[in-house]
Amino acid sequence: MQLLSAKLSETFFHRKASINRFRSSLSQTSTTTPPSLQFQFQLRFHRHLSSSSDEHFPSGEFEFKPITGWNKFLVKLKMLIAFPRIRHDTVYTFKLRGQISDQLNSRFSRGLSLPQICDNFIKAAYDPRISAIYLHIDSLSCGWGKLDEIRRHILDFKKSGKIVVAYVPSCREKEYYLACACDEIYAPPSAYFSLFGLTVQASFVRGILDNIGIEPQVERVGKYKSAGDQLTCRTMSDENCEMLTALLENIYTNWLDKVSSAKGKKKENIENFINEGVYQVDRLKEEGFISDIIYDDEVITRLKERLGVKANKNLPMVDYRKYSRVRKWTLGISGGKELIAIIRASGIIRRVESPLSASRSGIIGEKFIEKIRSVRESKKIKAAIIRIDSPGGDALASDLMWREIRLLAASKPVVASMSDVAASGGYYMAMGTGTIVAESLTLTGSIGVVTGKFNLGKLYEKIGFKKEIISRGKYAELLAAEQRSFRPDEAELFAKSAQHVYKQFRDKAAFSRSMTVDKMEEVAQGRVWTGKDAASHGLVDAIGGLSRAIAIAKLKANIPKDKQVTIVELSRPNLSIPEFISGVGNSLVGVDRTIKELLEDFTLSNGVQARMDGIVFQKLEGHPGCNPILALVKDYLTSH
Repeated sequence: MQLLSAKLSETFFHRKASINRFRSSLSQTSTTTPPSLQFQFQLRFHRHLSSSSDEHFPSGEFEFKPITGWNKFLVKLKMLIAFPRIRHDTVYTFKLRGQISDQLNSRFSRGLSLPQICDNFIKAAYDPRISAIYLHIDSLSCGWGKLDEIRRHILDFKKSGKIVVAYVPSCREKEYYLACACDEIYAPPSAYFSLFGLTVQASFVRGILDNIGIEPQVERVGKYKSAGDQLTCRTMSDENCEMLTALLENIYTNWLDKVSSAKGKKKENIENFINEGVYQVDRLKEEGFISDIIYDDEVITRLKERLGVKANKNLPMVDYRKYSRVRKWTLGISGGKELIAIIRASGIIRRVESPLSASRSGIIGEKFIEKIRSVRESKKIKAAIIRIDSPGGDALASDLMWREIRLLAASKPVVASMSDVAASGGYYMAMGTGTIVAESLTLTGSIGVVTGKFNLGKLYEKIGFKKEIISRGKYAELLAAEQRSFRPDEAELFAKSAQHVYKQFRDKAAFSRSMTVDKMEEVAQGRVWTGKDAASHGLVDAIGGLSRAIAIAKLKANIPKDKQVTIVELSRPNLSIPEFISGVGNSLVGVDRTIKELLEDFTLSNGVQARMDGIVFQKLEGHPGCNPILALVKDYLTSH
């Protein structure tokens, strides 16, 4: 999933008017609102009294300040004894390819970690041994939120006066979005370029289910709530089409804006070029989209010439994995005495950990709550950031985590920082914080719920299986009887329970964001927004990345802007046996994990879900939050 940027349009006087309306609605509902809940809502209300629009929050923009004097001397001493050893005039090089996790990875984890990518850019900017960065950008499978964070760090690195060179053997819109932020872009003569535009897809498996005798009985609340459509529908609904079109338009417009700005071209000219369907690399060079057409070894030769390395000598290079081991302390940028905690929440939300769970698989409510409580009890930690990259999941788990986040926010500043997606249950978590920061292209909102079961009666007949149930209680078979459809009274109860959960979600969102219920209903209904549009509708406070969230947390904690802080990661990875095996190349671990997640979805799906599914932007099927059932169906269809 992925999103865009914007600023809140409210002035202080508009805010004041909404506060007065909120006061009125609060007094009208106080007779039916439990005292403990009133306290929580009033706490959020008072926080909003002092809130202001996006531009009044600190930007968190990176300012490069060269290390000089005594500190520079100390850095030189540290580099003499620190590991790993890196030569002077070294080029930091790494491949940006495939999935990018929002979590910190262990040393043996496969793939890229966004926190480590960003840290490495900052370290390289200050590291006197690093002279340039050489990026290989190829076939990315992450969302636009992460791309914006990486792009921001590329631009920040350039403030140090060092250069960034990109090499793109295969390039579509996402790859070029990053490449155009670099100083130079190179491609081989045989490069695959397809800057043809963006697409949004919605897949439907109802026909497959009908053919094998499975009837999905899904109850969704919210006309835009597309989770479940892939099971129950054969085509896209009007509401879903409207929502996806708006998302696509935002992403496409943002892409044109950033590319045209980076290349010094008019948006109209960029769009005309795309609509020509150009794939020839020489045309891209002629039009100024790339710097030159050369191979990887030729790029290295040019870097050697630029850095003064003799032709018969190798260019000193350090890769991503090795450079990740360089400590900030070595470079004199380790932080200050004040502590700010980051709690990362990535993946599908589950309340408890299943015996089938793969290590570090999704957000486990119980474990997340333990981390929240440890931060609340700590006297050393001055503020907390909840870093969210989740399409949602179990509604009960989302609510329990929301409660704990609220309690934490009552004792110290808490800021939500959204990555690619923080929708449905992911947004539920965010709205418990004092301030919400999203990337311009984060997918968020999706305030709605979905629940359901499968009627397997016809499938059982086809395979000769029969099931009988003896029960006591009128609704005892509500979820147990998968061999038949709901009775009318069961269907009514099922629908009412989903409506009840939705109203709780919507009403808490309204109070958390200082809106009336009617106003929240207009932006809820399960609709997914980009960060830009979410900000304009009051669902998000500021547009930016993690650095801006940290700057806001410092402001709220009364820490001076120019004072360094130490970031405490509460989600540091533990090395697991499957990760070690996958680190040395055993692909069977991935198959095993997919099967386990599939079984988990069957065994843990008896609750109401606050979840966003069914949206695919280009290669988003590679996102960790994708439905494993659909992945297996896809694999089956492509192999027969």
